[in-house]
Amino acid sequence: MTGRIEDISVARTKDDRTRLPGFEDAVVGPTGRAKQDFAEPAKLKSHGPARIISLCNQKGGVGKTTTTINLGAALAGYGRRVLAVDFDPQGALSAGLGVPTHDVTTIYDLLLSRSKDPLEAIQHTGVEGLDVIPANIDLSAAEVHLVNEVAREQILAGVLRKVSSEYDVILIDCQPSLGILTVNALTASHGVLIPLECEFFALRGVALLIETIEKVKDRLNPAIELDGILATMYDSRTLHSREVLERVVDAFDERVLETVITRTVKFPDASVAGVPITEFAPEHQAAKAYKALARELIVRGAVA
Repeated sequence: MTGRIEDISVARTKDDRTRLPGFEDAVVGPTGRAKQDFAEPAKLKSHGPARIISLCNQKGGVGKTTTTINLGAALAGYGRRVLAVDFDPQGALSAGLGVPTHDVTTIYDLLLSRSKDPLEAIQHTGVEGLDVIPANIDLSAAEVHLVNEVAREQILAGVLRKVSSEYDVILIDCQPSLGILTVNALTASHGVLIPLECEFFALRGVALLIETIEKVKDRLNPAIELDGILATMYDSRTLHSREVLERVVDAFDERVLETVITRTVKFPDASVAGVPITEFAPEHQAAKAYKALARELIVRGAVA
């Protein structure tokens, strides 16, 4: 990417009815493209095998966990069987879905012992169709233990292969780094979803992340593809937020998803309650946005 954020002279306004060539009566969304209504998906006639998607960004606080929780819940609401894998030692995904992380089998145990059955680690949530493999601080030691393992980048893939037939989609909530755990997640995945905070410093690392994905594709997992970049924490009232989103769209074009997730205090409130926002405040705009994201990914073919 070239140029500076300060060079941007035109900022798109928030959702506004405007005139675009060929779309004179279109409603323009935050991405500057004509808004699309993604149809309600049809019910699946059968389930599995799962498509595995990593939610990845080496910068923390960009909405990876929030997106994993709420996208998973939204997909489950559309009849998909979803497994969310907590792959961050902080265990925020597990806490955000109200599942225990201590005195239970975690993803760390599955990585270290191939004799353990992943089905023993799966926990049901309060959302029908959404299950979790939890994590806790023990996972922080995994990189040390895995460094001398043969085919260490493929251990998570072997774990998920054992349960893939039970689900339609597996979402991996990656930690904010590009270490061996994240490489494991990318090697196991069919697709990558990049949540990107609409803030300049978050934007700077995207090129490095995409370069890492390309290296994994070239050396470890030829099947992986970028499913999209999801703009998060968007605030249409600020010029900076609008400029960053415009810069992302200019740089990555159609790889930027139409759905945009705005800032709201409802997300931390839902996290404290241990439920997705689709359950906590189903009529809130943020809940509707994650349902729209689920429909968009289905339309794009990222999810069955």
